[in-house]
Amino acid sequence: MYSPSIQKLIDLFSKFPTVGPRTASRFVFYLLRLQKEEIKELVSAISNLKEKVKLCNFCFKPFEGEDELCEICRDPRRNKALICVVEKETDLIPIEKTKKYQGLYFILGGTVSTLKKADIEKLRIKELEERVKSHPEIKEIIIAINPTTEGEVTALYLERTLKPLNKKITRLGRGLPTGGELEYADEETLSSALESRR
Repeated sequence: MYSPSIQKLIDLFSKFPTVGPRTASRFVFYLLRLQKEEIKELVSAISNLKEKVKLCNFCFKPFEGEDELCEICRDPRRNKALICVVEKETDLIPIEKTKKYQGLYFILGGTVSTLKKADIEKLRIKELEERVKSHPEIKEIIIAINPTTEGEVTALYLERTLKPLNKKITRLGRGLPTGGELEYADEETLSSALESRR
């Protein structure tokens, strides 16, 4: 059995996505080997994360700064007629890296595996509808949700929900393997998926 302080940290790290108790315990024992200054630096970085990083008022991308909008939403060169809906923050970066997409984004905040009301309410679907309604310049909504089972359920629900808004709704082309994740796709595959959206 571990001491209460060690066990508490293991329990906290185990709450991180994809981190089980074994990996969590490795993190804790790694921290035990660090110098006090390194621990202070880590604690300070975590504290700064909560104090300095905020969510964009339009797309929900985390950013730092005094503005209400992130650097992408503020950029006057972006194509305001396009809005690309992604599942999570880490899906936005690989699409940006392709340099093929110049529109705006919207981070949905996850997917649903079932169409239960409680699950759907965890997503930012109402906010997405609100953005599209209040920005008539938006002509096309690109649904760029991961091609997993949950992603497919979510994408179909989005298509059905957004259809009454009378906007062109497209999905990424099939360059992405079913069950794959945008976060891990290479730039060439993503570029092809963007160009062949339907």
